[in-house]
Amino acid sequence: MRILGVHGVGNFRPNSTPEQASTALARIWTKALATEAARPGQSTSGSSYEVEVAYYADLLQQTGRQGEDDLDSLDAFELALVEQWLDEMGVPDATAAGRATAPIRQALAWLARSRGLGRPATEWFVAVFFREVAAYLRAEDSSRRAAARNRVAGAVAAHRPQVVLAHSLGSVVAYEALWAHPTPGVGLLVTLGSPLALPHAVFDRLRPEPRQHRGAKPPGVRRWVNVADPGDLVAIPPGGVEDRFDGVERDRPTAPPIHAFDFHKAANYLASPYLHALLTGYV
Repeated sequence: MRILGVHGVGNFRPNSTPEQASTALARIWTKALATEAARPGQSTSGSSYEVEVAYYADLLQQTGRQGEDDLDSLDAFELALVEQWLDEMGVPDATAAGRATAPIRQALAWLARSRGLGRPATEWFVAVFFREVAAYLRAEDSSRRAAARNRVAGAVAAHRPQVVLAHSLGSVVAYEALWAHPTPGVGLLVTLGSPLALPHAVFDRLRPEPRQHRGAKPPGVRRWVNVADPGDLVAIPPGGVEDRFDGVERDRPTAPPIHAFDFHKAANYLASPYLHALLTGYV
């Protein structure tokens, strides 16, 4: 089975060429996908996966900002996206009000306590995630956005995948790439921990622009399944992808928790029994 992965945030490899980064990520994804298949009683279909990963993280880097992984490094647009996300997370209004870093830190402290997460790790994750999301979504016609979208579309054309697995921000890039460059033959699109339905911050900035508050399955994609850990801080609102996009399958059981703590880590999604069953069923 030919699989194309589209990675999420936190995958920039400054000392690698795009080709080297893609190869390294493909090894990681192949190993993670094979983990569940190798367990006793499972099929060995994981050994037949031909995995490539479309690497685009280098295209979202801004000169002079590499290594800025804290809240104080976020600009006004990035902080606005964080606020919009905090609103959806149900953070009390009084806590999330304002664009200053201090109120946002208070909001994240509340969120970390309510979810049983570490505060420093939560702040780091939010800074990394929204810096890269903002770099992609900042402008409809930005060169970074077009370049990332075109690179993913080029990988689809070159690898001719039967399955596209798109994680985190990668689900946004893959969605737009598959719309901008329709490619018949993608039998299954699986979005993993996707923020596609996040109001204002992501959903309302998608291209093509949602019509009457609804998105749709990209042309050329035969089947679309969304997988989201119930505790994933990025895949919100819960059930949002199925609710806001036409063509996403609904006749499936709710995915079980992927991992107790690393709820948004790609490797845990890729190694989950749920995804393995989905891929095995596709074969």
